[in-house]
Amino acid sequence: MAELAYAQSAPSGGSVAGPHPIVQFLPLVLVFIVFYFLVIRPQQKKAKVRQEMIDNLKRNDEVVTTGGLYGRVIELQDRVVTLEIAPKVTVRVDRQHVDALSGTVKPAKGNGSDKGDGKEK
Repeated sequence: MAELAYAQSAPSGGSVAGPHPIVQFLPLVLVFIVFYFLVIRPQQKKAKVRQEMIDNLKRNDEVVTTGGLYGRVIELQDRVVTLEIAPKVTVRVDRQHVDALSGTVKPAKGNGSDKGDGKEK
């Protein structure tokens, strides 16, 4: 019985051809397009926003580093940011290690902008 199955193999001529090569690659192309729109493009947008934030850092911005340090920007250089993480305690970090802005600093007391007993309103 097995001999009969081997005897009925497909003819060896050019008459029976598989699908066109473009049709074979179409699923691969569709997977790449879906992957691009779901993974690559959002990552590129997020990286662009983060780079703009790093480029627009200014003094007195409160930031968080990738290591988890919270600090206030004291000095900016081309690649280095000096942060005050506690009163009179400063650290220098690479700009690329600034992860996010954490908030804004309230104006210092005694500059005429706060009135009253010093309590927040």
